[in-house]
Amino acid sequence: MFAVTAARFDAEEPLNGLELGERPAPEAPDGWTTVTVRAAALNHHDLWSLRGVGLRAEHLPMILGCDAAGVDEDGNEVIVHAVVADAARGGGDETLDPKRTLLSEFHPGTLAEKVAVPRRNLVAKPPELTFEEAACLPTAWLTAYRMLFTKAGVQPGASVLVQGAGGGVATAAIALGAAAGLRVYATSRSAAKREQALELGAVAAVEPGARLPERVDAVIETVGEATWSHSLKSLRPGGRVVVSGATSGQLPPAELNRVFFLQLEVVGSTMGTRDELDRLARFLVATGTRPRIDRVLPLAEARDGFAAMAKGDVFGKIVFVP
Repeated sequence: MFAVTAARFDAEEPLNGLELGERPAPEAPDGWTTVTVRAAALNHHDLWSLRGVGLRAEHLPMILGCDAAGVDEDGNEVIVHAVVADAARGGGDETLDPKRTLLSEFHPGTLAEKVAVPRRNLVAKPPELTFEEAACLPTAWLTAYRMLFTKAGVQPGASVLVQGAGGGVATAAIALGAAAGLRVYATSRSAAKREQALELGAVAAVEPGARLPERVDAVIETVGEATWSHSLKSLRPGGRVVVSGATSGQLPPAELNRVFFLQLEVVGSTMGTRDELDRLARFLVATGTRPRIDRVLPLAEARDGFAAMAKGDVFGKIVFVP
């Protein structure tokens, strides 16, 4: 079958390790099944894998990709949950399983014609969602959903700052927050992306570091060092910053004096549960919200999608169709 593979690591030029071509079809062990992929979405995780982050050399070559929607062996339209874990080891939450892994880290991923996954990882795809839309959900949109509604705990009428509009998680957080009745503020260095954030439902979009009209209840933080100080300064006393990434660096000044004096909360978040993925899909159907798709490409042209993401020339999700 045709697949997109990490063949080697290159921290500086990650696309040097990208190979497209034939790979063996997956085999499903007991408790697993195979899904014929109809659409698969690209994530920054895939670029990090090509840099050697989260993927071990002994597992190369590795089929990349966490996100997919397709058809299972029984003909059901499904969304693939990318977290391979045991919820019991996580106290009922598979994202807290210390042995958890994502597709494409230990098990072959979704950027292929077929993927093998645990049966419990399949979520019914609502007929109202296209395969391309559904493929956007398992990583970026699920991460944003959990950050907003599980970790930040915000309610309709609350205010939220989303740092770095344009990325997959940030785009999802803006759209989900607006659909849930939140006042969403967004930042971006790009005037075009600030305008697009307004189109998604943000009440205001400003340059990074700019003063907001109000201090917010929560901040959705995926950027890291470049925006961390602004995130803390933008919170109301008792506010909460939820962190799921650090694309600009992981070691910002902690500003502990601000944290303890204003009683701020810093909360980490990673991916989401299978049940949250199911609720996310239902939420999109109920509200009419849909993922912003930057472009759809044939899987054979995946290198172009990787290059666009590496350059930051993206607003929303890049989707591949085999």
